[in-house]
Amino acid sequence: MPAQMTAEKSRIVASGAPAHRWLTLLTLCIAVLIAQLDTSVVNLGVHPIGDYFHADIGALQWVVDSYNLLYAVLLLTGGLLADLYGRRRVFMAGAALFTVSSLMCAIAPSVVILIGARALSGVGAALLLPASLAIIRVVWTDARERGTALGVWTGCNGLALAIGPTLGGVLIEHFGWRSIFFVVVPLGIAAVILALWAVPESSDPQNRRFDATAQILGAVALGSLALAAIESHGAGGNAILAVISLVVAVAASGLFIMVERKIGAGALVPLEMFSNSRFRGVIAATTGMTFGMYGLIFLLPLTWQSAGRLDAVWAGIALTPMAAVYVLVSPFSGWLSGKLGQRFMTGGGVAIIGLGVFLVGLTTQTASLIGAEIGLALTGLGMGLATGPLMDAAVGAVSAARSGTAAALINTARMIGATIGVAVLGALYSITGGGTEGLRAAMLVGGVVQLACATTAWFATAAKTA
Repeated sequence: MPAQMTAEKSRIVASGAPAHRWLTLLTLCIAVLIAQLDTSVVNLGVHPIGDYFHADIGALQWVVDSYNLLYAVLLLTGGLLADLYGRRRVFMAGAALFTVSSLMCAIAPSVVILIGARALSGVGAALLLPASLAIIRVVWTDARERGTALGVWTGCNGLALAIGPTLGGVLIEHFGWRSIFFVVVPLGIAAVILALWAVPESSDPQNRRFDATAQILGAVALGSLALAAIESHGAGGNAILAVISLVVAVAASGLFIMVERKIGAGALVPLEMFSNSRFRGVIAATTGMTFGMYGLIFLLPLTWQSAGRLDAVWAGIALTPMAAVYVLVSPFSGWLSGKLGQRFMTGGGVAIIGLGVFLVGLTTQTASLIGAEIGLALTGLGMGLATGPLMDAAVGAVSAARSGTAAALINTARMIGATIGVAVLGALYSITGGGTEGLRAAMLVGGVVQLACATTAWFATAAKTA
């Protein structure tokens, strides 16, 4: 009876959706836009931030990865908290935290404070993004209308990727690196205010609980792995710290698996899902896809600016081919998947990204940027082809009851790949001397990882769904 009453209460509260649902969608889109925009512009700010604080490559990796790490670790929990305590409430909390932390980034007096504020931004994104997706599912009950709303919501990711580099370059050139954080503050405030009256409240707490032990162990495992990679290129104390961090990461991962196996179906990450070879392959391919791609967009503009080849504005413009091709191709990925097959779209798409990363690595020392631009365009093409079909393959690989968990896990894999990619390829860049030689080594390794994951996806998507 209590569960029925709770469900009834949830249904009644959710039914209070405003008549103008597109204002609700606008509110959700503003939030996802600022979160993704922040991610795309920070890579351009890495060089001027390093110059301002006299920070080394390790500190700059943490400026990017502190956000990626907290976002990846808390993404599943963000969706759970939204279901437990109210989707509007968690969405507003995430948007408010993201706004405050962006302001903290803008006024940070040291690189340590900046890294901490970026971590808070990652927490905010992990709260608001899953909640915003859940709100769309609640407000748009008609499948066709929901598909349209989801298309608009997803399009904001592409829009942020398209305008982010150019906008970031212009802001940095004319107003300094702090402006890339200031610019999201008014938009974040607008999202919080609009949500008060444009977004209905809903929750679905029955048969759900917060898996604190697994959350802590997962955070320790991923954080220690990132720390080990970032500190691996240091000497003395840094090298010792890297080894200790790696040991901690392995131990925490083992304990995480033990805890989740004991809990079973109600775990934060239900391990039985990974008994499906198709699902395992899609998760591995998604992790590898962002491993190379995020390493590329972290290191390429840093190298251009450090070598004096391009300033922030032109570095942003030079990154445009990747975003432009992605935005043009991704809306047609579903249609292309029907024509060419999911296997080609996933395995082939990730392989195209790998070829693009390889080409950037092979042309680092050429006088022209044509090779790098073609490589970026190939990366955008592969992302546009593979991203949607990988999500579809993950959801289709499991039972309908697990579709929401599969969607959350595929997004978690995406951010884990980004975190480890920046850490590992950034460390390799530093170990090999930085500059064009460091970029070459990092991109060639990144390309190898991409092609290995493409092979995994190719064979995995041949398996039968659950």
